[in-house]
Amino acid sequence: MLLTGRNLTKHYGPRLLFSGITLGITEGERVGLIGANGSGKSTLLRIFAGLEQPDEGELVARRGLRIGYVPQEDSFDPDATCLDLVADEIDSHLDDHERHIRAGRLLDRAGFTDSCATTKTLSGGWKKRLAIVRQLAREPDLLLMDEPTNHLDVEGILWLEKIITNGNFGTLIVSHDRRFLENVANRIIELGRAYPAGFLSFEGSYSNFLEKREEFIEAQRGREQALASGVRREIEWLRRGAKARTTKAKGRIERANEMMSDLADLRERNTQSGAARIDFTASDRKTRKLVELKHVKKSLGGRELFSDVNVVLSPGTKLGLLGPNGSGKSTLIRLITGAIDPDSGDIFRADQLRIVLFDQHREQLDPNQTLRRALSPGGDNLVVNGVAMHVTGWAKRFLFRSEQLDMPVGELSGGEQARVLIARLMTQPADVLILDEPTNDLDIPTLDVLEESLEQFPGALVLVTHDRYLLERVSTEILALDGKGAADIFVDLAQWERARDEAEKAEKKTSQAVPKPAAEKPKPSPEKKRLTWNEQRELEKMEATILAAETEVETLQTKVADPKVMADHVQLHEAYEKLATAQHEVERLYARWADLESRK
Repeated sequence: MLLTGRNLTKHYGPRLLFSGITLGITEGERVGLIGANGSGKSTLLRIFAGLEQPDEGELVARRGLRIGYVPQEDSFDPDATCLDLVADEIDSHLDDHERHIRAGRLLDRAGFTDSCATTKTLSGGWKKRLAIVRQLAREPDLLLMDEPTNHLDVEGILWLEKIITNGNFGTLIVSHDRRFLENVANRIIELGRAYPAGFLSFEGSYSNFLEKREEFIEAQRGREQALASGVRREIEWLRRGAKARTTKAKGRIERANEMMSDLADLRERNTQSGAARIDFTASDRKTRKLVELKHVKKSLGGRELFSDVNVVLSPGTKLGLLGPNGSGKSTLIRLITGAIDPDSGDIFRADQLRIVLFDQHREQLDPNQTLRRALSPGGDNLVVNGVAMHVTGWAKRFLFRSEQLDMPVGELSGGEQARVLIARLMTQPADVLILDEPTNDLDIPTLDVLEESLEQFPGALVLVTHDRYLLERVSTEILALDGKGAADIFVDLAQWERARDEAEKAEKKTSQAVPKPAAEKPKPSPEKKRLTWNEQRELEKMEATILAAETEVETLQTKVADPKVMADHVQLHEAYEKLATAQHEVERLYARWADLESRK
């Protein structure tokens, strides 16, 4: 056993987070820690890291245990270099030169191209990578991470998955990223008062946990029903005037009281689960083309972000935006909203277009404003979808307690701030709904409800997220930016993953190719093989054959851009498959033409 927490209890002010928690982490375990916002996951992680003390209980650690801890928010000296920060975490018994050599190797493996860069030049995703690398440099026996996929792009998450699954250390990870949990965890623990021990734990993948949890909850509900029947029988017995003069009668009365107490406890646990109710309001506009981008190109700071972007947003279109940090996703959003103009190309927007934007930086929220005014700026009463309601009821719908209404928004947790922003967006009818990283800090129950709402939203949706599960479930098509100028449309995430894997294999094959020594004499060219009569005829017709193949490619490209085809997942997938085949055929024909010409 690496680390065990015994009878841990912790309050946050007057509110109880958890009580009597006893759990441990063993060698080789990769534990995913989940639970609703406010259940105490981050606090429990800090207690395990030794950064916070429990109100009650104790930690028992293996002798000499080395712990690494990656917090949810990264904090670095802005003028420090990546190399120095990592070197500082390496074994102090080594000399400075050796520590810096090791630090450089770690940073290189993590994808850093400039290890001497200062942290103020890093994006949020690269800062997160740096925070993880620093803790890996400590060679921990147990690595604790709090929402490590926040701010990482998909490539960064894939890198982290490899680090964890190939690591020789135990891990305890707080995360709401379901695909990430499915890929890395071999045990899931959920904190929650719905469970007798204060948590529920099962070995296996996240999907296995979901099955086991459903069975547990169903059994707990069955026990409540059985206990309720028993309590009703005891109440009837008591109503008949049972006398407590005999020992047997006294015992039965005591058992009846215990059953009533157990039933009350079970009922409370079975009603603990809850999620915010999310329902975005569409304008019900029937315009076929809400936004259209034609051959759009944009550069920033002298670097081309993307070019030749062609996208049509219609009612029902759900466009997922994918790409590494800095590839231009946020810039593309600003182009769609009209905040900036393209370098070239055209953008059409329908008249009086209503765009509603969820900003990942949450700049629309005033940290000094109370929750009450953030949810209902015009007073304590508001109208949502034509229904009048009080701000207290509106707050409750998003799992806020009435005593929180006068708290400043800046004092709310990240997940609570995200729910405030979603609540505000729900009051605004939208033709186009743009969500820029909406999943950061949201708990899994809220994510499930968010997905259902987005699936049912009848307007156009643009979704930027690193949550692959959400992308897979919601998107009707994916626009992938590679950060090098390319912008490609994919039918789904699986098609993008296949294309990425093929590109990686090709790049690896190229990098592994060994060039011939410079001194080696070129081998004499073999005698050219003359064209046969059939090959001569083939060469004569080649130009016409290539022209026909290129015409087929153009026809299929037009079909792929057709809004009707784009709106039909099946048709779009078939069109892309045919387009890829046609493009390969053009490439084959050109190669064949070159070969025939060389042998004339």
